[in-house]
Amino acid sequence: MPKKIGSITLYSIDDLHELLGISKMTLRAYLREGRLKGRKLGVQWFVTEEAISNYFNEDVEAKEQKEEPQKIIKYVVQGVNDLVSETEVCSTISETLECLHSQAIISLFQVQITDTESDEIIEIIKARDFIDRYSNQ
Repeated sequence: MPKKIGSITLYSIDDLHELLGISKMTLRAYLREGRLKGRKLGVQWFVTEEAISNYFNEDVEAKEQKEEPQKIIKYVVQGVNDLVSETEVCSTISETLECLHSQAIISLFQVQITDTESDEIIEIIKARDFIDRYSNQ
C-alpha cells in the first residue's frame, strides 16, 4: 500500500509490482540504471507518482523524437530498355503522372522513386503501376 507523506505519495517496489505487474527485479534494475527515478531509504526503494508519470512521458517523447524526418523525394521517369533512352526528373506525383501520360508507349517506362538527400532508391515501379497507384489521389 502506497505511503502518503503530506501531498507526496510514495510507492515501494512491492506496490509497483502489484500495480504494474512488472517484476521486482526489473523495477530495481530500472531504478539502478536511472530509467525510473526513485530514492532508497534504508534498504527500500521509493518512487513518487511524478517519477512514474515522467517515466511514461519520457518513453512517449523519446519515440516522438526518433521518428524519421520527412524524406524529400524525386521521381525519375526512365526508359526500361535500349529503345527508349529518355529520362526525366520530377519533383511531385502530379508532375510525374503528367510526364507519363505524355508518353506514347507507357509500358516502355518505369519510375524510380529516390530520396534526394541520400540518393537512395526507395522503389522502382512500372509506369502503369505508378499511374494505377497514384492517379486517384
